[in-house]
Amino acid sequence: MKTIIEPFKIKSIEPIIFTTREQREAFIAEAHYNVFLLHADDVLIDLLTDSGTTAMSARQWAGIMNGDEAYAGSRSYYRFENVLKELTGFSYVIPVHQGRAAEKILCSIVGGAGKVIPNNTHFDTTRANIEYSGARAVDLPVREGTQPEVIAPFKGNMDVAALEALIEDVGAENVPCCLLTLTNNSGGGQPVSMKNVRDVRAVCTKHGIPLILDVCRFAENAMFIKMREEGYATTSVRDIAKEMFSYGDGAMMSAKKDGMVNTGGFLALNSGVWAERARTVLIVTEGFPTYGGLARRDLEAMAIGLEEALDEAYLTYRLRSVQYLGERLKAAGVPILEPPGGHAIYLDARRLCDHIAPKDFPGQSIVCALYREAGIRSVEIGSVMFGTTSADGEHHGPAMELVRLAIPRRVYTQSHIDYVIEAIVNVYERRRELRGLRMTYEAPYLRHFTAHFEEL
Repeated sequence: MKTIIEPFKIKSIEPIIFTTREQREAFIAEAHYNVFLLHADDVLIDLLTDSGTTAMSARQWAGIMNGDEAYAGSRSYYRFENVLKELTGFSYVIPVHQGRAAEKILCSIVGGAGKVIPNNTHFDTTRANIEYSGARAVDLPVREGTQPEVIAPFKGNMDVAALEALIEDVGAENVPCCLLTLTNNSGGGQPVSMKNVRDVRAVCTKHGIPLILDVCRFAENAMFIKMREEGYATTSVRDIAKEMFSYGDGAMMSAKKDGMVNTGGFLALNSGVWAERARTVLIVTEGFPTYGGLARRDLEAMAIGLEEALDEAYLTYRLRSVQYLGERLKAAGVPILEPPGGHAIYLDARRLCDHIAPKDFPGQSIVCALYREAGIRSVEIGSVMFGTTSADGEHHGPAMELVRLAIPRRVYTQSHIDYVIEAIVNVYERRRELRGLRMTYEAPYLRHFTAHFEEL
């Protein structure tokens, strides 16, 4: 059939509170033009993130009721551990309350002044945790990965030649590990090919550098490999995922994405030495090693969610629904990052608002306009999130100015997405009316979460 339907039925609903444009004008001003500071009840369609916003399944809710809340040695932990070990092949599984906790623990044991940690593209919390440790985060995307209008099957790949050059430049002894993010979130939700994973693994092996995979969206990446990479069309997504994991020395995950849960994550490792050090940090900061800052019922939900994320009917629906949004926007002339990613559509703010300079945050202007227009909450991934201002006042921005529309899993129907399309097209047609913004407050780390703005 040409029509791809949701592979589930709706059993429970949550009402949406409708607001007027006048109300939204007041709400966004009160929030200092930062949608992170809005009340969720004042948002109609929330595409701020796909992290922790999943609608859990009946099986997951049933698993929650079966959770063993023992402080130590919970059977829910061992169920979770068994699922992870079977899927990933890693020897040590350390649960955490979300992905940035795994990042914090990893950076606590391998980071520090003088260290350099490469990635295809670091996302916000990953970069912040690396830099907070005193280390330097370096992005090494392939060239096409920073060109929104270029269509290529694996724009999330790491530039392997650039990785080799970086290691030669700084010395392998100063690269405690190499990260590879699947899919590449900052790069537009773009997948990484299996060949690229193997090639990065080969460079790391050559120089004796551990490879750690960031696998928040591992199932989506595996499905893209099945769809696009030669030799994998008849391979199951589970087997593709297992092969991806086999090239790593460890993995960290915010299970709030492809773990299909509202909270949770893990750090999985093969090194017993690293695992012992990680568990020491875990006990100090998160909790006992068999619960890691989580209610044990959440471990049950994660164990089930990791299995559900590998269902190919679900993944077909998931990727196609995001592609549908991208196709409709492109047909209306709206500039997007192409091709559509796995979890989100990224508007190309640089082209959409070419009359607003990067230093005046064109992406944030679009974010505010979408909220005013239709109560849609999105997020800027550009100069607000990754830009800096030097001591002499010069603006330094990232390669791309984007607005991400992240689609929560199993939450919205096609009519919701059609509403989003209509709103974006309306804003696009009046894009010349949009004005830039000035940042009036910023925190030293992750400034986009709490920054204040005023309109120019």
